[in-house]
Amino acid sequence: MLNLSQVTIRLGGNDILKNVSFQLNPGNRAGLIGRNGVGKSTLLKAIYGEIKPAEGQISVLKGYKIGYLKQDIEFEGGNSVLEEAYKAFEELKQLENKLASIEKELAERQDFESEEYNVLLENYHHTQEQYQLKGGYQYKGKTEKVLKGLGFKQSDFDKAVETFSGGWRMRIELAKILLRDNDILLLDEPTNHLDIESIIWFEKFLKSYKGIVLLVSHDQMFLDQVTNRTIELTPGKIYDFPKPYSEFIKIKEELLEKQRQEAKNQEKEIKETEKLIEKFRYKATKASFAQTLIKKLEKMDRIEVDAADMRAMKLNFEVGKPSGKIVYELEGVSKSYGEKEVLKNIDLIIPRGEKYAFVGQNGAGKTTLAKIMVGELDFEGKLKKGHNVEIGYFAQNQSEYLNPELTVLQTIEEAADDSTRSKVRDILGAFLFSGDEVNKKVAVLSGGERNRLALAVMMLKPFNVLIMDEPTNHLDIHSKNVLKQALNSFDGTLIVVSHDRHFLQGLTDKTVEFKDKRIKIHLGDIDYFLREKQVENFREIEARKERKQETKTSVNGSRSKKDYLQRKENRKRLKQLKNKLQKIESQIEETENAIAEKEKLLSSATPPTDPAFFDEYTAVKDSLNLLMEEWEETEMEIEELSE
Repeated sequence: MLNLSQVTIRLGGNDILKNVSFQLNPGNRAGLIGRNGVGKSTLLKAIYGEIKPAEGQISVLKGYKIGYLKQDIEFEGGNSVLEEAYKAFEELKQLENKLASIEKELAERQDFESEEYNVLLENYHHTQEQYQLKGGYQYKGKTEKVLKGLGFKQSDFDKAVETFSGGWRMRIELAKILLRDNDILLLDEPTNHLDIESIIWFEKFLKSYKGIVLLVSHDQMFLDQVTNRTIELTPGKIYDFPKPYSEFIKIKEELLEKQRQEAKNQEKEIKETEKLIEKFRYKATKASFAQTLIKKLEKMDRIEVDAADMRAMKLNFEVGKPSGKIVYELEGVSKSYGEKEVLKNIDLIIPRGEKYAFVGQNGAGKTTLAKIMVGELDFEGKLKKGHNVEIGYFAQNQSEYLNPELTVLQTIEEAADDSTRSKVRDILGAFLFSGDEVNKKVAVLSGGERNRLALAVMMLKPFNVLIMDEPTNHLDIHSKNVLKQALNSFDGTLIVVSHDRHFLQGLTDKTVEFKDKRIKIHLGDIDYFLREKQVENFREIEARKERKQETKTSVNGSRSKKDYLQRKENRKRLKQLKNKLQKIESQIEETENAIAEKEKLLSSATPPTDPAFFDEYTAVKDSLNLLMEEWEETEMEIEELSE
């Protein structure tokens, strides 16, 4: 259980949160929502214990373990991906070391009849039992499964953590949190660094999670899929309903509408009562009646309508002079980073006025191609930019280019020129920076506020082609909807890289999938793309396409005999692997039973003392480890052939 009672958090003399109260129990998966800067991340930090409330109390049931995913994390170098992920099992690793130490001592000792030897045996048995109960024989396979779900490939496991980008390191941290069997998960914008495929896997994981989840997210579809409760922080109060986001919004609006109607009716009643008082208060026969009405008004609880924050960005992308009919023409574009090839022979023609979504796994080349198109990266192949193309580019880390030492006003004034300097204040107001807010330093802005400022800077220059790489990261849901409306109204050419399915719905004409260094163009937006394929992730899309091609081949013979024989061989191999997997599972069961029998002897009143017994016992345990490794390898090969 997690309980917050009248919690007030004060920073720099200002109340960031005031009188926040709610309780979460196992099975609650709550979305914590609210405008940028309202204190969502601050509240998670307070629950985790990084900051202390000025008033009120935060209590967690004794013994509960908390996993906390921050927006910013630090990693130490030197570990591989697997080694770093295994840190989630510190207790198991300690037990492994203890078992190895006892095994070594048992093998070296000869005093089989001594009390010390028996104590050592008992200690070994107890430790081995703990190791087994805590999942010692399963944690490696479990780790690989979670890492794969979050987008890592088998070939990534032995690579050094420091060779991965910050987004991928965040995935490793998330994997560690999910593997630790925490009772409470505090997740601060967990989908910011996940692609669509990984988000869908993550949704399934959280829906089956039995503990408490409190997550900050601006991904509306993710919230609808995962949460069964929504808590909204506002400057005045909190709203808390046991519903996912979309249902919560409807209930809240109905509540506010009911308040407005009740307040309207009450105001009407008050005016009518005041008229009666005025009419009768000076008449002797009605004076007592008038006094009764006066007392009634004095006792009346006035209905207050909750003030809704109606502020919204005013965002409108003005198109510069028209570009040529063809905006981009790419032929054989390839890109490598050292020995790592990211894009290979990309052919793409983008006509004027069309809107494209770039989707696919992180690292598949979406951002790389966007940077090539804006001239930030060199490449091999040909790229022809159309006539009069004026590009507006929003980078994935655009807000990081802002100088933290400058104020909001100084930032936009520095970016303005003579023709736009007079519009600076108006632009800042349109992006919800007014009054003293313009004098805030960039360093103290929330992630969403920095993104809004970066968008404001973009408005200082005209363009007819807009390339946006993850523009919604850190933006609250309301701001994202405003941005989406503006992009829908944009008459120029749009290319948007995003993992936010709700944001992409109805936004683009075509969806470009990045996979295996190549691209595939699909007509329609992301919603149409996923619905038509009737799949839940992009791996299944490829598997279904292959099956469809096989059916087509049997009808018209358009595929080569070589391809047909290869698929036939794959099916045969898949059947063999499944049979092999069943045999391995049977052997694992038999081996585990053999280990259990030997451990039963070890814990008996007269434990064996023959050194050969311990050699045999160690050999059986080693055999189990080898079988588990063989099982994992076979399972992975089956997965690869099934894709």
